[in-house]
Amino acid sequence: MAIITKITTQQKTQDRFNIFMDYGKGKGEEFAFSVDSDVLIKFQLKKGMELDDFSFVEIQYQDDIRKAYNKAIHYLARRMRSEKEIKDYLVLKEIDEPVINEILHRLTAQKYINDEEFALAYVRTQANTTDKGPNVIKMELKEKGIVEGILNHALKEYPLERQIEKATKISSKLYEKNTKESLKIQKQKLENLLLRKGYPYEVINIAVNDVGMNNEMDEEMEAIRFQGEKVHRKFSKYSGFEYEQKMKQSLYRKGFPIELIETYLSESKKS
Repeated sequence: MAIITKITTQQKTQDRFNIFMDYGKGKGEEFAFSVDSDVLIKFQLKKGMELDDFSFVEIQYQDDIRKAYNKAIHYLARRMRSEKEIKDYLVLKEIDEPVINEILHRLTAQKYINDEEFALAYVRTQANTTDKGPNVIKMELKEKGIVEGILNHALKEYPLERQIEKATKISSKLYEKNTKESLKIQKQKLENLLLRKGYPYEVINIAVNDVGMNNEMDEEMEAIRFQGEKVHRKFSKYSGFEYEQKMKQSLYRKGFPIELIETYLSESKKS
């Protein structure tokens, strides 16, 4: 039977205590283990107290729980977390599964973990502070362990009209940057961009068409003139029918309609 001979406060961590014991093997007093202040109080540890093997194991288990709990609270202090995020974090810290389960149960009971509230807050934050579409947000929530029912309920915080508003704003910015390209190419780039950002097809179609309608014909003509000059420099060594065919093929690949290409080539001949 081991006897506690001394209890001292750790210098760097004031709420942890070092326990020294005499195991009765003629070695005298030696360091045995350290515990959190709550564990010290719970087991009423004091000098002269005898500890058997079972008590020692139970004290260590409760101290492991306390240390893991403190890690989880510190992790939660930065922002809200899902249950899976906390579990993954504790696994990364090499906490044993029984201890993790106890921590998750305790945090849930204390309302530090609530996946429904977390999902609602996450959707609101992403919808208000980023240009992500609902599909990307949904994928991120799945990765955080949010179940389908909670996830779909939370996405109601990102209504269709808000999605259209954001997608249209993104569309306008892209069109402004690509005014020297054909409307077809601009639409393709925009559709791909909005898909990557997680917007559904119905939102993409509305955003692309709304902004595209504002792209007047004279802007399209300006774009083909810009691209035409670049293509002309490439094929200037050709003439006649061969020159026209190469110009038409190249401009068509850049997304310009045949009618506009014909108009541009006619205009070029006159100049």
